[in-house]
Order: sequence, then structure tokens, then C-alpha cells
Amino acid sequence: MAVPPSTYPRRLLPLFLGLFQGALLLFFALFVTYDEPSAQAEDTSLVANQVYSTFPFFQDIQVMLVVGLGLLLTFLPRYGFSALTHNFLLLSFSMQWALVLQGLLHHFHHGQIHLDLHKLLLSEFAAVTVLISVGAILGRASPCQLLVMATCEIPLYLASEWVIVTCLGVLDVGGTITIHVFSCYFGLGVSKALFRATQQPLHPKETPTTSSDLMSLVGTLILWVFWPSFVAVLCQPGDAQHRAILNTLLAMSASAITTVVASSLLDRDGKLSPGHLQNGSLAGGVAIGVLADTAVPPAAALALGSLSAVLCVLGFRFLTPLLARKLTLHDQCGIHNLHGLPGILGAAASVAAVLVAPTDSSGSRPSQLSPAGGNASAVLEGHWGSRGAGGQALCQAAGLAVAAGASLLAGLLTGSALRLPCLARPPERLCFEDSLYFKIHDQAESPGPDSSAEEGALALKEQV
Repeated sequence: MAVPPSTYPRRLLPLFLGLFQGALLLFFALFVTYDEPSAQAEDTSLVANQVYSTFPFFQDIQVMLVVGLGLLLTFLPRYGFSALTHNFLLLSFSMQWALVLQGLLHHFHHGQIHLDLHKLLLSEFAAVTVLISVGAILGRASPCQLLVMATCEIPLYLASEWVIVTCLGVLDVGGTITIHVFSCYFGLGVSKALFRATQQPLHPKETPTTSSDLMSLVGTLILWVFWPSFVAVLCQPGDAQHRAILNTLLAMSASAITTVVASSLLDRDGKLSPGHLQNGSLAGGVAIGVLADTAVPPAAALALGSLSAVLCVLGFRFLTPLLARKLTLHDQCGIHNLHGLPGILGAAASVAAVLVAPTDSSGSRPSQLSPAGGNASAVLEGHWGSRGAGGQALCQAAGLAVAAGASLLAGLLTGSALRLPCLARPPERLCFEDSLYFKIHDQAESPGPDSSAEEGALALKEQV
């Protein structure tokens, strides 16, 4: 008996995930192992110290991504289940996929990949790019489309990061350029290609409610609290990590206050916009990442946080409507305002910081611009002592250009692939709707008066 075509999309998701997890299980069984137990007491103590110093940061990042970012995406009132679940699913999927690719590219020795906490952390950083990028098309894409997008984005991110960090020698400990700028313009490229030149009208289910905005604001608060761990986890323990935490806290506190000021001034009645608070308060954490572990003056961290918040709020008020009107560019979560504009500002600040840093009597830069603690002068020589301040500033600018340009082009190509009919893009009338993917019992039992006949039938079919 032939299977009705309407059931194909529902079978595609479990088939895709089942094949993926089965293939990874086989790969891990054949090629992935843990390091041999340390025989000497000194080695055992070193491993223990690394775990104790890294795992608390790792836990903070887990809370950020699973809880904080998940709740931030619940501003769509009828898409909360989907936003939280798809965010969680993409994190798990992307982290495993990145772990495999990173292992094959960088850690494959003698037929084995030795797994440790640091490699898992790096794979989670790669997964962050996917979680940010999907914000541009949130609610208008199917789970299969999101998974294909993640499959394409992870290897492209790893290639971009290798070019920016390894080849160009860009200093970016907090991922301002490599993560935030890349993921922003990748997501915008996907959105532009997926929806092409069609103007996306305001959907009736797209307007936030008081309860959905409140849940999203709770997500912002969680992200705000744990953001310093995200920036500082890859810094050298000691002075550099200490500076990263302080600079991030200063920048984010300034962005929170400035967001309130800017949002209030832009409103005729002086009232605050929940959307501005949800995003502008985090803009300082995006911008400061590229300079977080450098000994910039505390006033510079505050100024950078304030400027990033102003850019974010102005972007939501003026730039997003302009891009939608002139370029028909759809950006559901405003990732350009939170990740793109502050990311560009942070990259520009890093160029200025390199150029204005004072020199010592020998003409080289002092340790205050070194990206690591301890033997700062050695690190300095290895990174940009030979190319000079002008050369390093040029590399910082080139890294920004590579991250934005390459990600935008890759996003356009990926978005074109997502238009395949087999990936089950939801029809416009069923976008931003949890009942398309979940059993919503109250809606299934008593569809509301505003529900369409197709939605009611879909809910009853789900219940059966």
C-alpha cells in the first residue's frame, strides 16, 4: 500500500537522525578512545587540575546554551516548545558532528582520536555558530532544514576558523570574529537565499505576548550571568583569564544600562522595549570578546559595551526595517543587531587597540596586548612581533572580512540547498506553530476559535 506523501516529512526527521546517530556510534566504536590513564603522580595531578579549572566554565556554557539561549528564543508565543527543543537538538547534533570533523582534521593519530574535555569544549564552540545562525529563520524552517543547515555550517566554520586564527594569526579569544560575525552573516545568507526576494509579511502568530517576552527576558538574564565563562574559558589561567572576566563584566554592565537609556529615548512615551532589553543587554559580551584578555583600560571596556548597546538598539529600530524593505532580508531574531553589528565594532576596536598600544624602547609592544598570561613576551613574538603593529592590525581587519564574506557566500549556497521540497519547509500559514511538530493536548482537544480548519485537523491527526 502506498504511503501518503504527507507522511514523508514526518518520517524524514527520525530517519535522518537515526542514520546520523548510528553512523556516529560506529565511528566512535572504531576510532575514538580516551587517553591512557596517567601512571605518574605529576601527570595525574595535572589532569585533575585541568578538569577542575575547565569543567566549571564548561557547565556555565552548557547552562547558557541549553537554558539561556533556549528561553531567549521563546518570544514567539506559539513556538516555545519548538524553539526550546530545536535549540537543544541542534546543540547535541552539531556538537557531535563538530567532534568528528575536528578529530579527523586535527587529532587523528595512529588510527585513533583521543577524546578529552578540551576537544569537547571546542566542538561546543562550533555548535554555537549553528544556534546563532538559525535565529534568522526561526519559526519558518522545518527541523530537517535546520539539521541540513547545521550539517553544512559546521565544516564551513572549522575552515573559516582555521584561516582566521591559524593562517592570519587573528587574536580573538572570545569568538567575536570567528563565532559571532561568522554565524550572523551565514544565517543572513541562508535567510536571503531561502526566502529569495519575497517580502515576508508580519505573521499573525509572530507578535510576542507578555508571557512570551517575559520568558525570553529570563533567558537574557541567564545568558548575562554566565557570559564571562564563555569568553574566559579558553584564556590562559591566571592574569589573562582574570582580565577576560573583568572586562566582560564591565562591558556587559555598561551595555545593560545603555540599553535602557537608548530604548527609553527612542520611545515617544519613554517606555522600554522588551526586544531591546533582551538583546541590547548582551551586546557588550559580543563586542568585548576579541579584546577580553588584553589589558585595555577599564574605561575602554565600559565604552565598548555602551557603544555596542547603542548599535544594537538602533539596529532594531532603524536598520532591520530598512533591510527588510530595501533588500527583502528576513531576520527573525535580529541576529544582525546582536551579533553582527557588535561583532564588527569589536573587530574595529581590536584594530585600534593594536595600533595605539604603546611601544617599549626596543619598538615592540608590551605584554599588555598579549593574548595570554605568563610568558607574555614569547607569546607576543610568536603572534605579531615580527609583522609589527600595522601588520597585525591589517590581519585583524582581514579576519573580519574573511568571516563576513565567506560566511555570507556559504550561507547563500546553503540556503539555496534548503529550498529542496523534500526538506518539508512549512507552509506560511503554519509557521510559528508548535502543533505542527508537537502534541499540544489543549489545542488538540479544543481548538480555539481563531484556529484554521487545517490546523484543527492537524491537531486531531497528531492526537490519533
